[in-house]
Amino acid sequence: MTDARPVSVQVWSSSAGRVRVLRTLADTWREMIQYRHLLYQLTMRDIRIRYKQAVMGFGWAILLPILIVLSGIIVRYAMSYLSGTALATDVIAGLAIKAIPWAFFVGAIQFSSGVLIANQNLVTKIYFPREVLPIASVLAQVFDSAIGGIAVVVVLPLLGVTYGWTALWLLPLMACLLVFTLGLSLLLSAANLFFRDVKYIVRVVLTFGIFFTPVFFEPEMFGSTGAQWMMLNPLAPILEGLRLAVIEGHNLFQTLTISGAGAEVLVWSPWYLVYVFALTLFGTAATAVLFHRLEFLFAEYI
Repeated sequence: MTDARPVSVQVWSSSAGRVRVLRTLADTWREMIQYRHLLYQLTMRDIRIRYKQAVMGFGWAILLPILIVLSGIIVRYAMSYLSGTALATDVIAGLAIKAIPWAFFVGAIQFSSGVLIANQNLVTKIYFPREVLPIASVLAQVFDSAIGGIAVVVVLPLLGVTYGWTALWLLPLMACLLVFTLGLSLLLSAANLFFRDVKYIVRVVLTFGIFFTPVFFEPEMFGSTGAQWMMLNPLAPILEGLRLAVIEGHNLFQTLTISGAGAEVLVWSPWYLVYVFALTLFGTAATAVLFHRLEFLFAEYI
């Protein structure tokens, strides 16, 4: 009787398969350490290219977050006007704190998904771990987002936000976002090499993805069931965790519920952290292994 399980599950279920996966991850990590200077040079190259002959200079780094916040304010103001309530400053602060990670994610995926094709001369002529290319694109976006992040940190106290110890959740949540983005960048850059229409799909998803991600709104606005479905989006626990920890001062190890329309709505559960951290860890490891094993085909398909 044949085993109907997926090949990846069959490989991981055997001890030899687990050893091969772990060895591949170790080899990838070892090569990244060995080529760390190349990673640095490519990252700096990407940063210089973005700002070369740019009139606004580093102003471009905060333009997208500003546009996201302004768009969110327009949407929330319209909702407040229809409901007959005032637009609270904590809503604007929540939009600001979520605009930076969303802008980082969009920028990193846009640049990294086509990076292998854009650097085809390097890919086809010399050997180096191809993972360096998408990772360098993501790290260049980190530089951009750091500038916007500093601006938000300065502005939030003007909106009445008081930083407490729960703001320290910013560090693990942003680290989780970085690792998740790295894993997705590896997957999409390789997929775009084999299937050139992936870049168009990425463009469409990023354009409309903001409506399926809690940037302009909070998941609890959709009710108990809708909020739980919304939190299945891997970005949702990260963005909502940032808002609750930094703006609301909520400890993410504690469950948070609110009463609305005669029912309890789950706003936050610690299991959301478990979900997104586990998905990020195992998902990025899986894409790193897949990317490494497909590298020998890149020159042929490019």
